[in-house]
Amino acid sequence: MAAESTDLIYLDFNATTPILPEVLEVMLPYLRDDFGNPSSDHPKGTRARDGVEAARSQVASLIGASSSEIIFTSCATESSNLAIRGVAAARSQAARIVTSTIEHPASSQPCNALESAGWTVTRVAPRSSGLVHPDDVQPSLGPDVALVTLIHAHNEIGTIQPIGEIAQRAHAVGAVVHTDAAQSVGKIPVNVDALQVDLLTIAGHKLYAPKGVGALYVRRGTSVRPVLHGGGQEHGLRPGTENVAFIVALGRACELAGERLAAREYRVRLLRDELWQRLKAAIPDLELNGDAEHRLPNTLSVRFPKVSGSQLLAATDQLAASTGSACHSGEVRPPDVVMQLGVEAASALGTVRLSLGVPTSHEQIIRAAQALTSAWRRLVQ
Repeated sequence: MAAESTDLIYLDFNATTPILPEVLEVMLPYLRDDFGNPSSDHPKGTRARDGVEAARSQVASLIGASSSEIIFTSCATESSNLAIRGVAAARSQAARIVTSTIEHPASSQPCNALESAGWTVTRVAPRSSGLVHPDDVQPSLGPDVALVTLIHAHNEIGTIQPIGEIAQRAHAVGAVVHTDAAQSVGKIPVNVDALQVDLLTIAGHKLYAPKGVGALYVRRGTSVRPVLHGGGQEHGLRPGTENVAFIVALGRACELAGERLAAREYRVRLLRDELWQRLKAAIPDLELNGDAEHRLPNTLSVRFPKVSGSQLLAATDQLAASTGSACHSGEVRPPDVVMQLGVEAASALGTVRLSLGVPTSHEQIIRAAQALTSAWRRLVQ
């Protein structure tokens, strides 16, 4: 098998990020000497437990929470399942959930499962900008709503939702509010009090920690029951021996994000905007997906005319990016979120998501724009 080219331009940071060297460094002792079980009373257990609790404080600090409100999980999917199904389990009878039509499957699938079990799920569509407007959510709110769950920043188009205003309205009818912040934590400022949320999902591998670790913020006093049953770890909400090395890594990644957030955000936004300007200058009919202003600083979702995104990326082998399109039995379907914006299927098929990260360089942006432009011209000539 041929080795991967070192010249590959990786622009798929919304899919996953590399582990930062500083993060890997703090993991290693817990994979070697400090391998103890955090529940054990001997010195190795104590050191492991101290590592977990230090990480809990680091994660909490990044989002403006108390360390006692952080529950460690295996991933963002587990966190969102615990939030949604855990709130439902705490209810004596089925009620109603309000969500959107553009949620990540980690939230939409638990809602679907609860709907099959007798819950009512109201799904609010976004506007053409990709924003779920508070005024569009308002008619769905009522005293029968137990939970409102909305994605904070969309993984494909990058649109940032007005969670704070929606949460305020949801709380007025007594609902619990959950947001999936897997894509936003570490990229933009995220504060649980500013967002007014009760539950918030975090993914380790989206902010330069390893895959296989996540966290759920649970506001003190929020009624949530475990969906797994076993030992009493993580305040009784997430049983199982803690993945200490990965938890420590998540803590360090959150600490670094807090220290470097403003600089990261500024730098990556400049690079993203230059990439857009270069592509738009070369391909005048190129279109942006989602809101031009209220979006993640690293995310550029665009529609290339007269080609499919999968064709374009296949013709650009030096670039790693994604389309968001589904492929079933050889048939490529346009990304659902773009269709939800009112875009015609033929146009939506041209979608490519270009997501930048900490290692992205200016030279890579120039090369990526050239490669995409050249490939597009070859395909349409």
